[in-house]
Amino acid sequence: MAARVPFAHSEHGVQRPDPYHWLGGDDPAVLDHLMAERAFYDASVVHLDSLKSALTAEMLSRLPTDDESAPWSRRRFTYWTRHPANSDYAELWRLNHDSDAGSTTDSESFSLFFDINAEDRGTGYLDLGVTSVSPDENLLAYSIDTDGDEVFELRFRDLRTGTDLADTVPRSYYGCAWSADSQHFFYTVHDELYRPCEVRRHHLGTDKADDVVVVADPDPRFDLDVRGARSGDLVVISSTSRSTAEAWVVDAHAPVSPARSVGGRRHGVLYDVEHAGGDTLLIVTNDDAVEFRLMGAPVPGDHGQDHTTWSQVRAEDPAERLLRVDAFADAVVLASRADGRHQLRILAPDDLAGPGIVVRSREEAGFLDLARNELFDATSVTVCDETYLRPPVWSSVDLRTGDATEVHRGEAPGFDPDAYVVERRTFPGLDGTPVPAVLLRHRGTPLDGSAPALVYAYGAYEAVDEPEWDPALPSVLDRGVVWVHAMIRGGGEGGRRWWLDGSMATKQHTFDDLAAVADALEREGLVDGSRIATRGLSAGGLLQGAVFSQRPDRWRAVVAEVPFVDVVTTMFDASIPLTVNEWEEWGDPRIPQQFEWLRSYSPYDNLPAAGARPDLLVTGAVHDPRVMVREPAKWVAALRDSDPVWSPRLLFRVETEAGAHVGPSGRIGHLTYEAEIYAWILDRLGLES
Repeated sequence: MAARVPFAHSEHGVQRPDPYHWLGGDDPAVLDHLMAERAFYDASVVHLDSLKSALTAEMLSRLPTDDESAPWSRRRFTYWTRHPANSDYAELWRLNHDSDAGSTTDSESFSLFFDINAEDRGTGYLDLGVTSVSPDENLLAYSIDTDGDEVFELRFRDLRTGTDLADTVPRSYYGCAWSADSQHFFYTVHDELYRPCEVRRHHLGTDKADDVVVVADPDPRFDLDVRGARSGDLVVISSTSRSTAEAWVVDAHAPVSPARSVGGRRHGVLYDVEHAGGDTLLIVTNDDAVEFRLMGAPVPGDHGQDHTTWSQVRAEDPAERLLRVDAFADAVVLASRADGRHQLRILAPDDLAGPGIVVRSREEAGFLDLARNELFDATSVTVCDETYLRPPVWSSVDLRTGDATEVHRGEAPGFDPDAYVVERRTFPGLDGTPVPAVLLRHRGTPLDGSAPALVYAYGAYEAVDEPEWDPALPSVLDRGVVWVHAMIRGGGEGGRRWWLDGSMATKQHTFDDLAAVADALEREGLVDGSRIATRGLSAGGLLQGAVFSQRPDRWRAVVAEVPFVDVVTTMFDASIPLTVNEWEEWGDPRIPQQFEWLRSYSPYDNLPAAGARPDLLVTGAVHDPRVMVREPAKWVAALRDSDPVWSPRLLFRVETEAGAHVGPSGRIGHLTYEAEIYAWILDRLGLES
């Protein structure tokens, strides 16, 4: 039980008591309290050790001994990744095109050029920000985070000698691009609030202090990113908020030349840029198109250009959310969502308005997308097709005909995907809106109201948790659980409008949709309504906090991972990460009306009544830069105090040392964590073995 210290916020004439405000400070007592919470958690789940061990063994057994990716080609080498047996991290391999393709022993032709496992510093965490091979394929830029706070150290390795250059940048972020001559490297830098605010250029062999700021964005609502165009001729820089964007290009052959704006910045207009070769750009934008349309534009001159240089090449389709454009020398590939499913559309460059060739997953609830394709003049592209219960399959798709040829298939030893059933359904939301969901179960598990269920959802940022192979999931299904992915408003499953109908003033739809799906599962006699658990992470953790407070009667157990639950306080605090640039997702509490939106559902400000609460598992991490650990810590403390009798059924699994927003790093570490979470869920659902 955390100490209560009197404190109150006063905003718009409203007093908000906050007796656990001190948990957001740097007093040593904060860490002491978090360590006590972790000790209580560890002691409370000792009885699950056997189940956790069994689950971990099952999950790891579905990983192949040597797990390789599909290859991708550059000019001189073909590349792929490989996970050796019992390894947490991958190795990067390549084959020289000039060598004997049949030889696997010549170290000059077939080589391991980067072993991520070797970069482990023993901190308990390891993550890569970027890994980018230079255009001449002699150098590798890579960045490493060993704490989980997403502060990456950038380094450069000479792949001819296997040694690192002296060049080191101690603080960098995601996003990067090389100049065409492989001598200049563009990277992003974040500020003290973890906002990527600058794109800098480093000249190899020079001091990092001499690095040049190419683009800086002082507006705290915007995040900068940088990437190289597939053509190799341009570096593309973008600055994006939730509602607005601007993009610039730099000539990759003249890397010290200034960045040139592609279309300026207009509030409410988002756009993303792709180089189609020569003097042509392709632009995906919501300019006068809710679900986005495709525009063409020239490469800007020395002084940049505004949107008046753009012209439409493909109109908006209200039933199809246009997501991305990828250009190749002889084809253009559009990624979009239609009927709730992701798809690719291959178009000829001279017929961008035409129907083209549509390529979709072979599975009803599958996800097909472009894999890694780095050659601009390719005649075919590699796509990856996967679903929840089948390892990914990579195919080569002819850009002229759409014909697909399988090139690589993932493995899951001893696993039979045909032993499971995957089906799509829709359930009525509280306001009658059809809410889609995918139900997964073992063939031996009936949908007759007798089986327990676990409902997963996210519902924010127009994000979509696309189906992907999960070696942990069968262990849950094998024990008779129906796993449900609820595609609620606030996400992007139904396009841009689906997000708009679950954000800002309509955020309550997100929470109502999740409860409505669970209610329908019971009402339609599909699952046991007394044994429904729910799980979500980050913004999905907010979702769990909201439905925990609003519908405590609905759930047997709730898992809120790194939850964003102190919504009002956080959105008032511009001194912490992800506040100012989130006002267009959640609302700006400085505005009275928007303050009331946030206060109406903020879990910390809306605790459920004592006496009838489901079991609750909360996670957090001291080094998490996205959801500060104070949020779950304060929420847990308030919940404990408000219902001391129930309090032992609340567990807080907090990482007090190295650890990230999404949990432990490495595939073994991740699966061990999943086994731990699932062991608790299964126990709460009455499935102890």
